[in-house]
Amino acid sequence: MRYVPSRTNDLFDDIFDNMFRAPVFGGESLMKTDVHEKDGRYVLDVEIPGYKKEDVKISLYNGTLTVSAEKNETNEEKDAKGRILRQERYSGNCSRSFYVGDAIRETDVQASFDNGILRITIPTAQKKEEEEKKFITIE
Repeated sequence: MRYVPSRTNDLFDDIFDNMFRAPVFGGESLMKTDVHEKDGRYVLDVEIPGYKKEDVKISLYNGTLTVSAEKNETNEEKDAKGRILRQERYSGNCSRSFYVGDAIRETDVQASFDNGILRITIPTAQKKEEEEKKFITIE
């Protein structure tokens, strides 16, 4: 970690700011996303290193697409008699949300996962379904 003085020149502010940007705390480098437009669709390539397809969920609610990943692992090393010599646990999660518009439905979204990259494809322009004109009876 490199020390760069802040405006207030407070060492502790800089240390804690930098620490909580680390990937283990869900900081800046997790879920980096590239967005491309291709053939009338947006293509999002989301990096989710260290996670498997089963760990990743995509949801769509009120025009917001949310990608989340959660992982729980336990690593044990035992000796010949079955005694635990070392045991480590890891639990982590991360998520990222994108506003895609109210006209997008879950059936419009396609997703694939390969080698730590989640590829999501969404139409660029969707017309909101127009409602049929309804008449109100006058009494």
